[in-house]
Amino acid sequence: MKNYIFYFSLLMMFYGVNKISAQVQMDSIKVVENPVEPAKKLNFGLGFGLNFVGGTSISLSPNLTYNLNDKFSVGAGLLFNYTGIKDLQKTTTIGANILGSYYPIPKLLTTIEFAELHVNRNMLITDTKDEFWDSALFVGAGYQITPKISVGGKFNVLYDKEKSVYSSPFVPFVNISF
Repeated sequence: MKNYIFYFSLLMMFYGVNKISAQVQMDSIKVVENPVEPAKKLNFGLGFGLNFVGGTSISLSPNLTYNLNDKFSVGAGLLFNYTGIKDLQKTTTIGANILGSYYPIPKLLTTIEFAELHVNRNMLITDTKDEFWDSALFVGAGYQITPKISVGGKFNVLYDKEKSVYSSPFVPFVNISF
C-alpha cells in the first residue's frame, strides 16, 4: 500500500509539473528605451524682476544659452527695465548681455555676465532728460531649485554710485528656462 501511495504521489507530481511547464510560454524579450530625456544643448531662459518698494520697477531679460557640457554654459540675451518713482523719475533701460555659467556642484550655479545698457532717464522734479550708456560686469551665485528654475544674486563690480543706472551693486535674480 505504501508503494502505491508513493507511486501515486510521484505520478501526480510529474503530472503537475508537466501541466505547469506546458502553460509557461517563452516570448521574445523586449528592450525598453530609457524614458529620461537627455539634457538639451540649447535653452531659452527668461529672467524677471518686480519691485514695488519706493516706486515701481519691472525688468525682463530673455536669454539663450548653450550647454558646453554638464558644468559650463554660455549665452547672450536682451535686457529691458522700467523704473518709475512717483513724481520724481522715470527710467527706461534697454540693452544686451553675454553670460557664462559654471556649476561646481549639483544645484550650485556661479555666473559671470557683461551687460551694455542704453539708459533714458526723465527727472520729473527738475524736468531734465538724459540719455547715456552704462556698462555692468556681474559676478554671482545662485541655487538651482529645479533643472529649469534658479534664484540667486549678482554683484556689479563696475558699479559707480554717481554714474550707474542701478541703485545698488547687488541685484537679485530669478531665471526660468524652457
